[in-house]
Amino acid sequence: MPVISASRRTDIPAFYTQWFMNRLKAGFCHSVNPFGGQVYRVSLAPEDCLAILFCTRNPEPLAPHLNWLDERGYHYYFHVTLNGYPSALDPHSPPAAVAVDTFRRLSDRLSPEFVMWRYDTIVISSVTPVDFHLRNFDQLAGHLEGYTRRCYFSFVNPYVKTQRRIDEVARRQSVVFSEMAAAERMALAMDLAEIASARGITMHSCCGPGLVQAPIEQASCVDTEVVRRLSGKPGLVLPPGPTRKGCRCASAVDIGAYDTCLHGCVYCYATRSHTLAISHSHEHDPSDSILIRPPRLKGVDLSTVEVPLKWAEREDGQLRFC
Repeated sequence: MPVISASRRTDIPAFYTQWFMNRLKAGFCHSVNPFGGQVYRVSLAPEDCLAILFCTRNPEPLAPHLNWLDERGYHYYFHVTLNGYPSALDPHSPPAAVAVDTFRRLSDRLSPEFVMWRYDTIVISSVTPVDFHLRNFDQLAGHLEGYTRRCYFSFVNPYVKTQRRIDEVARRQSVVFSEMAAAERMALAMDLAEIASARGITMHSCCGPGLVQAPIEQASCVDTEVVRRLSGKPGLVLPPGPTRKGCRCASAVDIGAYDTCLHGCVYCYATRSHTLAISHSHEHDPSDSILIRPPRLKGVDLSTVEVPLKWAEREDGQLRFC
């Protein structure tokens, strides 16, 4: 009975809701390990899903289906990214005013406890200097006061594919990007935490343990305590499942695919290029059991190559793959 991540690899609610709902109705989907290439069959039956984590910039396409999820007993929560950045960095994200309205309606529908705000990733540039972040964050926090309890943040990590896009934007749009020293990051994080605290929001550092200092807390996107409250299992213990250095997430099964998100954010770590994401979206089949088929799986009956995936609960409350 795993936690389902939908998804930290792409934005399923924004772009692939039809596929996701088709898979829930079918009761399963297939997911490819992006590193080993194994094809997993993941049960999506309500009794096999401990909780679903939706990571998105635009939950609106999924909103009409939430009653259906509730009626069938699914437990779920949201991480909604809302940065309010200029188009040079976020060319295809919803406008801030629209995103705020969507966020607030989702929070009213669920609870501020289960709709988390992501001000992520923090990028320092000529169009988003430190002063911009202080003003922008204060404005967004004011709009979200009472609609969320947590804000998750991190600073841009120069992965090779991320740095390539940053260099391209710097060249084409004359945006100057800046590195921050550790002390400068800490100072900005503490300033943001002070703003958030005044709005009843706690800051959580994602993959940045060096920034965890009161009142900033350690982030866990797949959060055992949140899943306990959702599932009604107060004694639940989830094994660790970090996805990168500094990650403190509990284990989850991700059903998304890299290089499929169409937001085109310059700092994204999950997509190599917007052009590639568009190409993959054109190949996407909402009726398929897998989000995107790698070339080697074209025309393949996935039931012949799938690896069953399920979790079993031990007497001590721990979960394990079996």
